[in-house]
Amino acid sequence: MNIEHLSFYANAAAFGLVFALWFVFAGVFFLRKRPETPPDAKRSPLSWIGLALQGAGFGVVWAIRRSPIASPIVDGQFTLNIVLSVFAVVIAAASVWFATAAIKELGKQWSLAARLVEGHQLVKSGVYGLVRHPIYTAMLGMLVATGIVFSHWIALIAGIVVFYVGTRIRTHLEEDLLREAFGEEFTSWEGRVPGLIPFLKL
Repeated sequence: MNIEHLSFYANAAAFGLVFALWFVFAGVFFLRKRPETPPDAKRSPLSWIGLALQGAGFGVVWAIRRSPIASPIVDGQFTLNIVLSVFAVVIAAASVWFATAAIKELGKQWSLAARLVEGHQLVKSGVYGLVRHPIYTAMLGMLVATGIVFSHWIALIAGIVVFYVGTRIRTHLEEDLLREAFGEEFTSWEGRVPGLIPFLKL
């Protein structure tokens, strides 16, 4: 078995694992027992624009695939492709954990829309001590992992850009609500904790 075949099989294995982790990731959102949600105190309807762009980013990554499926993302670079395959699986698994932990921390406050509920609390514990928007961090991780094992590199870059624009729209609207509701408490947390990428001011 030559190096090219090994690279192909490594990427195929990584694709299978990432694909399986997608089912787990989706289950975190759709199969969990949903607690009774308090009434809205305030909502930002425009956040759905951001959600649509985030979805479009995923659409780009899934729609523009490499041919053949499971071929390496960089031709002729065996070591790099192995590293990227391992990285894709690790980041997908970490994304599942991030999303699970974030939704658990939010509890009744979790929602697809940017909103505040009655009695809303500013969650700063757990993964919210690493990033302010861990669910979006998890979504970005799944997008990157998918792009590495499945997509053309141009699609991966385009998908990240579209997703990031949508995420910026959503985080801007969500943080406006939180800033208005929690004032200095939010500002202090914002100053300490990165928005999207742990340890980076993004």
